Amino acid sequence: MKAMLLILALLAATAGATPAATPAAAPDDLAADRTLLANITRRAYDDPVAMLAELDRRQPVVNSPLRAQAWLLARGRVLLAAGHTEAADAVAMQLMATADGADRSWLLRALIQERAGKPAGVLATRALSGLEKRCPAGDEARAVRELGCDFRATWEALRLQSREQAGQGAFVDAEAGARRALTLARAGGDKHLIALSQGQLALVLQQQDQVDAARAELRAAQTEALGDPVAGARARNYEAVVESRSKNVLAARAALEAGLVLADQADAPHLAAQLRSNLVDAFMYLGQLREAQAAAHLALPVLQRFQDRQQERNVHHNLAVVHIKLRQFDAARQELAKVAEIGADPADLVPRARELRELGDTWAEAGQYKEALAAFHGERELNARANERNRSAALEELRRKYDTAARQRDLDLLSRDGQLKDQQLENGRLAQKVGIAVGALLLLSTALIGVTLLRMRRAQRRLTANQSLLRAQSERDPLTDLSNRRHFLAVMEPRSRLAGAEGFRGALMMIDIDHFKNVNDQHGHAAGDAVIVEVSRRIRAAVRDSDLVVRWGGEEFLVFAPELPSSDLAQMAARVLSGIGGAPIATPEGPLRITVSIGFASFPLGSSDGSGSPGAGLRLHWEQAVNWADMVLYKAKAEGRNRGVGIAAVEAPDADTLAAILQDFDSACLHGQVRLNVLLGPPE
Repeated sequence: MKAMLLILALLAATAGATPAATPAAAPDDLAADRTLLANITRRAYDDPVAMLAELDRRQPVVNSPLRAQAWLLARGRVLLAAGHTEAADAVAMQLMATADGADRSWLLRALIQERAGKPAGVLATRALSGLEKRCPAGDEARAVRELGCDFRATWEALRLQSREQAGQGAFVDAEAGARRALTLARAGGDKHLIALSQGQLALVLQQQDQVDAARAELRAAQTEALGDPVAGARARNYEAVVESRSKNVLAARAALEAGLVLADQADAPHLAAQLRSNLVDAFMYLGQLREAQAAAHLALPVLQRFQDRQQERNVHHNLAVVHIKLRQFDAARQELAKVAEIGADPADLVPRARELRELGDTWAEAGQYKEALAAFHGERELNARANERNRSAALEELRRKYDTAARQRDLDLLSRDGQLKDQQLENGRLAQKVGIAVGALLLLSTALIGVTLLRMRRAQRRLTANQSLLRAQSERDPLTDLSNRRHFLAVMEPRSRLAGAEGFRGALMMIDIDHFKNVNDQHGHAAGDAVIVEVSRRIRAAVRDSDLVVRWGGEEFLVFAPELPSSDLAQMAARVLSGIGGAPIATPEGPLRITVSIGFASFPLGSSDGSGSPGAGLRLHWEQAVNWADMVLYKAKAEGRNRGVGIAAVEAPDADTLAAILQDFDSACLHGQVRLNVLLGPPE
C-alpha cells in the first residue's frame, strides 16, 4: 500500500510539471538541467533520500519534452538508488507515454534489471538504438555540440551493453563499447565519466590479458579523477579488480585502502561498503581470514541498508570461501545458500565461472571433493559457453573484415566493367573511321575481362581457404596448438551416435598440473605459459600418434586413447608422470620442477569379479566417462599429487549403483566397490 501511495504521489508531482504545450527547450537550459541531474543521481548512490528531496526542491516547470524526460529519468534513477523499484518502474511507464521518451524508458528499465541481478543488455541495446539518433557513432563531439546528444544517457546504455558482453565472454564487442563510451564522455567534457570509462575499459583489457594497457588506462583515470574523491575511489576500485585478477593481491589491497580514504572524504558510505566487500577478497588471499571476516561484517549492514543485493551476494560468496578455508563447512554452506537465494545475472558467464573456480579450488584444498567436483563441472560448462561467445564475436569481426574486402573487390570490378562499357561505346562511334583500332580494343577488352574473372576466382579461393583456416583455428588451442574442447566434442558426438547402446569405448586420461597457481603467482604468466607449452609437448611425446590430446582448460589436459587396454593405459600414465616430472622445465624465470596428477580409466569399466567383462550397467555415455576420469584425478590430488590413480575394477550390477558410487566415491573405495591402480611420480 505504501508503495502504491508513493507511485501515485510521484505521478501527480511529475504530471503537473509537464504542460500540454511543449515548445523546444533552450539548449542552455537543457544542458544545465542534465549537468545538475547528473550530479544529483551520482550523489543518490550514497544518499538517495536527501537527493529525492533535492529533486522535489529544484523541480522546475518544464516547457519541453526533452527537459521533462531528463527530470523523469533522474527521478527514476534516484528512486532506484533508494530501493523503490516499483516507483522507478512507474516512472519508466510515464517516460514511455511522453513524446520520444521510449529510449529513456528502456534505459531506466535496463537499470532496474541490472539492480535486480537480471540481464539488462537487450533493453540497453533497445535504448541505444533510439539514443543514437542524436548521438551517432563517429562524430561524437559534433553530436554533443550541435545535435543535442544526451551523451550521459547514451554512455549509460553503452556501459550496460558492454558489461553484459564482457560477462558473456564477448570481449571484442565489450572493448568496442567501452571505447565508444570513453569517446562520448570526452566529447561531453565530463571528467567523472571519463575516469569511470577508463576504469571500465581497463577491466575489459585485463580480461584479454592486456595488463600493461589496462594499467595505463587506470593511471589516466586517476589523473582525470583529481579533485573528485568519488571518481577517485571508483578508479581505485577498478585498479583493485585488475590487480587482483592479475594475482597482485598486495597492490589490490593497497588500492582498496586508498579508495576507502577517498570514500570517507566524500562521505560516501555505500561506496565505502562496496570497497570493503572487495577488501574481503584481498584479505582472504593474503591468508588474513579474521580480517576478511571483520571487513565483511562491516560491509554487510550498509549494503543491506542500501538494498544492494548484488554486492551483498559477493560478500556472502567471499564469506563462504573464508569459512571453507577455516574448515567451518556448515557455515560455508549457509553462506552459499544465501548466495543462491539472491541469485545472479544468468548472462554473467565469466564472473560466475570465476566464482565456481574459486569455490572448487577451496573445496579441493579442504578435502571436500564432492563439492569441488560439482563446482569444477559448473565452471567448465560456463567457461565453454563464454569461450564460444568470445570465439563467435572474434569470428564475426573477421567475417566483417572479409565482407568489407569482398564488397570492395566487387566495387572495383563494377568500376572496371563500367570503364570497359564506356570504352566500347566510344569505339562504336569511331567504328567507321578506325575499324582496325576497334577490333584491337575489343580484343583488349576481352583480355581484361578474362584477367578480371581470373582474379575473382583467385580471390574466392583465398576467401574459401581463409574460412577453412578459421574453422580449423577455432578447434585448436592457440598457445599449445593442441585440440581444444570444441574439437573433442566434434570427435565425440559422431562416435556416440555410432556406439548407440554400446556406450563409450576407449581410454581417458585427465591430467592436471600440480600447484600451477603458484607458478603464475610467484613467477608470472610468462613462466606459466612456458610450463603449459612444455607440459603439452611432453604429454604428446608420451602417448601414441593416434591418441587425441586436448587442452581441456587452464592447466588441465585430456587424452583420449581409442581401443587401449587397461594395462597399456597404466603404462602410458606412468610415461606421462615420468616424462613431465623427471626433468625441470625451462622458463624465463629459470628452470622449474613441475609434476602432475593423473586420473585414468578404460571404458567400458570392467567388473571386479575377475572376468573383466562389463555389465550392461557399466556402459556409459562419453560425458559420464569424463566424470569418472575427473573423479580419480581429484582422488590423485587428494592423496598428495604427483601421482596417477586409475580405475582397475568396479563392482556395480546396474546403472543406479554406478551413479551412487560416483556420488560417494571415497566410501565406495573404502568398501571395495572400486579397486584403484595407484602410480607414484618421480621423487621430488
